Amino acid sequence: MNQPGVPPERLQKYLARGGALSRRAAERLIAAGRVRVNGTVVERPGTLVSEGTDRVEIDGRTIAPAGASTTVALHKPRGVVSTVADPEGRRTVVELVPSSKRLYPVGRLDYDSEGLLLLTDDGDLAFRLTHPRHGVEKEYHVLVRGSIRDSVLERLRSGLPLDGERVVPAHVTLLGQERGGTWLRFVLHQGRNRQIRRMAEVVQVEILRLVRTRIDGLELDRLAPGAWRRLRGDEVARLRGLPA
Repeated sequence: MNQPGVPPERLQKYLARGGALSRRAAERLIAAGRVRVNGTVVERPGTLVSEGTDRVEIDGRTIAPAGASTTVALHKPRGVVSTVADPEGRRTVVELVPSSKRLYPVGRLDYDSEGLLLLTDDGDLAFRLTHPRHGVEKEYHVLVRGSIRDSVLERLRSGLPLDGERVVPAHVTLLGQERGGTWLRFVLHQGRNRQIRRMAEVVQVEILRLVRTRIDGLELDRLAPGAWRRLRGDEVARLRGLPA
């Protein structure tokens, strides 16, 4: 499974070097028959593969070799658009992350929203995190004006109608009070365009701040607004739904 002139390496090392998972986890997946090389199931960890020649997949998802893919976590500040370019000349998230790679935002955060946003050149990863069938969980902390009645909370939790159909119910809880407002925690699995803001409009609640704090198991943590960092291999593995 290698080509002359391309140094081969053991399959489990290739997987680990690609930032997909640890060697031990790779060996378990190989033994379980979940790894394919060029479309064929491989169950021997010592199988040799060559970067740039062999196609390696886990559960049907292509694993990129080291250096071939980059994923970063950005704390998107307010007043920045979640696109590669903007016809109005506004600052974009891509401008905040200098890279020799062509990175693309995974989903979007509104111009006035802030928080965790991923940028990547890994199309398979982006698909898993954004396609509705995967139901990837996202958490938001939202500051609304004034106090919130229990009846309004129940409506937000029940699944409000948007675009003529009812959205998947959201998990909404109270976080605490702030002068003039209330912090709410939203956990969504659907992620429609401007979903939280549109839900707030339906129940006539004004949003003062909206911060995404988590995507799946990846937390915003103490990343400052405008700052970014490259994800570790184990973090990318978890986002792919693989053991680290």
